[in-house]
Amino acid sequence: MTLRSPVKTRTKLPDVGTTIFTVIGQLSSQHNAINLSQGAPNFACDTRLVQGVTRAMEEGHNQYAPMTGLRALKTRVAEKIADLYGTQYDVDSEVLITASASEGLYSAISGLVHPGDEVIYFEPSFDSYAPIVRLQGATPVAIKLTVPDFTVNWDEVRAAITPRTRMIIINTPHNPSGKVFDANDLQQLAALTRNTDIVVLSDEVYEHVVFDGQPHHGMATHPQLAERSVIISSLGKTYHVTGWRVGYCVAPAEIMDEICKVHQFLMFSADTPMQYAFAEHMNDPQTWLSLSAFYQRKRDLLQTLLAESPFKLLPSQGSFFLLADYSHFSDESDSEIVKRLIVDHGVATIPLSAFYTDGTDNKLIRLSFAKDEATLRAGAAALCQVKSR
Repeated sequence: MTLRSPVKTRTKLPDVGTTIFTVIGQLSSQHNAINLSQGAPNFACDTRLVQGVTRAMEEGHNQYAPMTGLRALKTRVAEKIADLYGTQYDVDSEVLITASASEGLYSAISGLVHPGDEVIYFEPSFDSYAPIVRLQGATPVAIKLTVPDFTVNWDEVRAAITPRTRMIIINTPHNPSGKVFDANDLQQLAALTRNTDIVVLSDEVYEHVVFDGQPHHGMATHPQLAERSVIISSLGKTYHVTGWRVGYCVAPAEIMDEICKVHQFLMFSADTPMQYAFAEHMNDPQTWLSLSAFYQRKRDLLQTLLAESPFKLLPSQGSFFLLADYSHFSDESDSEIVKRLIVDHGVATIPLSAFYTDGTDNKLIRLSFAKDEATLRAGAAALCQVKSR
C-alpha cells in the first residue's frame, strides 16, 4: 500500500517525467541486454585507489573534509592544470573539490545565474544543463550543433547573445557526439565574450580522453577565456570510479566565491576517504596521461568490430562515445530502433533524440565504448546481426 498525501504540490519542472534513459534501463533489465548505453565503465579501477580509500578509512579520515576540499588534492589538481594547460590556479581560493561533476555544474549555475538571465548551451547536450538553468528562474537558449560534424555555428551564437545573456555552457570533449573543440573554437568564443560579463561554464569531464594525438583545447589553455571560465571535471570519469561521485571545479577567485556559497549549503564537502585516495593517486601523472591511448584502443576495437555491421559510424575525436547512423537502412525513429535493438538483439544503446529538448531525430544512436573487451565484442556481434526495416 502506498501513502496518499493531502498536499498539493506545484512542480518547478512540469515537463520532466520518466525519461528515455529510465525506459531503456528498465527494458534492458527485462531483456538482460548488453550495455553499450551507459557512459560508465564496467571494468575495475586501479586496485591502488581502493587500497587508498581503505587506508584512509582505517586511519580515521571518516569525518567532514574542509568545505572546499582536502588541500593535498586541490594542490594536485592545480599542479596538473598548470603542467598541462599553463594556467595557475590559487589552491586556496580558486580550486573546489565537488561531490561529483554534476554537483559542480549545479553549484556554478545556481551561484552565477539569476532570474531573468539567459544561458546559451548547445544541443545535443547532457540532460541536466537546461533544467538547472530553469530552476534558477532563468531561460536556457539552445543552439543546435551542425549534423553530422557537430560543429558550432558561431554566427548563430553571436546572434543569440542579448543583454540578458549571463552564461554560455560548452562541453568538450562532447557527450554525446565525441566532438572536440579546436583552437578556432576558442578564438571565436573569446571574441564573442570579450568586453562582456558573460561567464563560460566549461564541462570538461572527458579532458583526458582525446584521440589521435590531438590536444585538449580546454578553457585553461586560453588566458582570456580562463579569466571568465568555470571549468568542471570529474575524478570519477578519469579514474573509472563514477560511483564515488568526486569532481572538481576551478575558476577565478571572484567567480569561485559565488560558487562556494552554494556548494557549502548544497553538499558542504565531498567524500573524505576518496579525496585522500585521489590525492595520493595523482602523484603519478601517468594515471591521467595514459587515458587517451587506453580509450582509443577501445574506440578502435569497437569501430573494427562494427565494420561489417549495417551502421555507419561517425568519427569520435574524444569522450567515451561514438555515434552510429542507421538512416540508410531504416525509417524507424531513433527511439523505436533502440527499443528493437534491446528486444530483438539484446543490446542497449541510446537514441540521440534524448539529448534534444525538442526530440530532434537525426537517425543516430549513441554507443559507449567504456566497457571491457568482452562486452564490446558481444555488443558488436549483436549489432552486426541487425537487418534493415
